[in-house]
Amino acid sequence: MTAQPEPLGDPSASAPPDPREEMWRRLLTDRWPEQRQHRIFRHIPSPPRCKGCAAPFAGPGARVMGLLGRAPWPKNPKYCGVCFAALSASHGGAEVECSLLFADVRGSTTMAEGMRPAEFTRLMGRFYDTATDVLVMHDAIVDKFVGDEVIGIFIPGMAGASHAERAIAAAEALLRRTGHADPGGPWVPVGAGVNTGMAYVGAIGEGLDTELTAMGDTVNTTARLASAAGRGEILVTTSAASATSVGDGSARWSVDGLERRSLELKGKTALTEVFVVKVVPMPPQG
Repeated sequence: MTAQPEPLGDPSASAPPDPREEMWRRLLTDRWPEQRQHRIFRHIPSPPRCKGCAAPFAGPGARVMGLLGRAPWPKNPKYCGVCFAALSASHGGAEVECSLLFADVRGSTTMAEGMRPAEFTRLMGRFYDTATDVLVMHDAIVDKFVGDEVIGIFIPGMAGASHAERAIAAAEALLRRTGHADPGGPWVPVGAGVNTGMAYVGAIGEGLDTELTAMGDTVNTTARLASAAGRGEILVTTSAASATSVGDGSARWSVDGLERRSLELKGKTALTEVFVVKVVPMPPQG
């Protein structure tokens, strides 16, 4: 009899899990290695801070951080030396459910046109410092600043299972800190978007360009939301709102009374359903 060839196996069968990806998934969803330091360092002034552990790089805290090896790493000063070494050694990431917050200054081009360059730079610096403080205090990873926009990532390993709620609370806090609840109006007009979904989070890039960041459709959609938000508005997707529900189906964050919109976002084939959150100005005291 002619020997029959051995079956080649099911080509669609799943490949064995990647150990590094599994490691990243545990870090992102279980307990972020720098969580303890992050929650201690965030109370020490002042910005700028390490993107990973929130170690302060200025003010009195900077001298202490230097003694701990957490001074800005000269070749990538967005991170302290400890965090950048960890990122470089653990290159990679994993797909996890997380929440994203994008917030940008509305009408910044027009504002810059009517201001001296140095004055506009000081205004944006104040916005960056305020946004960083808000994100750090709400257990977010400060992803990056792009022009007039700030990006925060809320992973379960740092913000907990309530990462969507933390992202919404951070957006509301940012609007208040920029003066949207003040009778005289904001000192800088801001619009924001909050979204929850699967994203690839990890150390991305090569060599000195390695960054802790997030990528994927969830990230792109959040960016579009921030662009669509009006002055003083937070656009919250239905997926983010749903993610604030607890086990019994009740909600920690209520959508009662909120305006609902169906948005045609650039590059999206379907409408994006959102709730509109606005910070109500406080009545004058007296």
